[in-house]
Amino acid sequence: MKKRLFALLSVLLCLSFVFGTSASAFTLEPAFEPVLRFVAASDTHLMDDDNVNAERIKKMMNYAYRTAAEDKKHPTVDALLLAGDVTNDGTKTEFNKLKKTLDSSLKENTRLLAIAAKNHDGYHMSRTKERAEISSITGLNADFHLVVGGYHFIGLSVSGKFPAHYDKAQLTWLREQLDEAVLDDPDKPVFVMHHEHVKNTVYGSSSFERWGVPYFNDILKDYPQVVDFSGHSHYPLNHPNSVWQGEFTAVGTGAVKSADYTVEDLRDIASSPDNKKCSTFWIVEIDRLNRLRLKGVDLLAEKVLCEYTLDNPADPNNREFSPENKAKISKAPVFENGAKISAEAEKGTCTVTAPLAKSSDGFAVVLYRAYAKDESGKTVSETWAQPEYFIANGKKTVELKLKGLSKGEYTVSVVAETAYGVQSAPLEAKVQLDSPSAFSAFFTRIGLWLYHLADVVINAVS
Repeated sequence: MKKRLFALLSVLLCLSFVFGTSASAFTLEPAFEPVLRFVAASDTHLMDDDNVNAERIKKMMNYAYRTAAEDKKHPTVDALLLAGDVTNDGTKTEFNKLKKTLDSSLKENTRLLAIAAKNHDGYHMSRTKERAEISSITGLNADFHLVVGGYHFIGLSVSGKFPAHYDKAQLTWLREQLDEAVLDDPDKPVFVMHHEHVKNTVYGSSSFERWGVPYFNDILKDYPQVVDFSGHSHYPLNHPNSVWQGEFTAVGTGAVKSADYTVEDLRDIASSPDNKKCSTFWIVEIDRLNRLRLKGVDLLAEKVLCEYTLDNPADPNNREFSPENKAKISKAPVFENGAKISAEAEKGTCTVTAPLAKSSDGFAVVLYRAYAKDESGKTVSETWAQPEYFIANGKKTVELKLKGLSKGEYTVSVVAETAYGVQSAPLEAKVQLDSPSAFSAFFTRIGLWLYHLADVVINAVS
């Protein structure tokens, strides 16, 4: 055995001389051992007359403490980040309720870092007052810069000056705080928090989705160390685009209250299985190599929906979660062998039910498309649907309804699709439709017309 070991070491040493490889190249990366842990959440929407979201805060922290205790070397939760819309209507009663809930939920060694948002937190009081309310709860300024466990945290509440979300003085202050944090240690991530997403970064922040703001882009692009947390959209945190990397890193926090989503430039509310049954948050951990581990948790099921580990995000060369890199590794989802779809024909419509496909790249499968082709092979109807990927115990099937079909035989097919447009092989079935009645066809056309009219009105108002 000793001779074999000596021979192996000799070979490795020779290879290092031949190829110019240092001995350290053969050293395995150390295991991930957290030196800092915090919860990142948003959109708790505490209400005067409903304890549901208050109980969710308690459950969230209980879960975080319970799982942290399993880590013998770092069994603590060092901070709780609440990125705005902490109340639903911004009343004094709701802020008092938030304070009472947090006082009973947080342990002494967990630092509360919370900010107030422009909309829900300010519905019933001036911006100056809501900033004072959040400050009284956290014991910090409404805009704060604090070091926790050797890492810098910077938070911005809504501006006290109407109508800007964030005013010029705040943005100047933000740059000054980032300079200070980077000067302290340029090789460490710097955590920034505000309510609205930075425009054109994470899922929900693009121009058509309308949940992003342009205030921070020109500042944060100069600081690769930044890891930016934001909420507002309620978009699922386990969607692969909820973690974004470019000049800096951005993370969407999902929502403790509920989930929304957008598909194909249309904002749509997730209503199945009741979007209020989706409650999510991040457990964020850092190790001594400044690697960042993100665990997206389904609060109601108390299960991890997704887990990502990013190499030190302070290094601009570490951008594995850039849109380009994620698109490159995106692989077609796969249906199980023998999987089949069912197709139920009615007059003018066909309801297709498909089993869920499995991910091939570690990211959630977020979309399903259905097509109906006539006997000539022409696609005459198509539709899409979201699976319940944002819920740990969601349905194992997805239902899609094809409309506007006349009498005849059709081939219907369903494909699963990644967030980057990569599609699975289709599942197909044949279906025979009878002619819809004139009465049914008329009201189908009227319904489609009203749907498109409503969409035009919503876009005009927005």
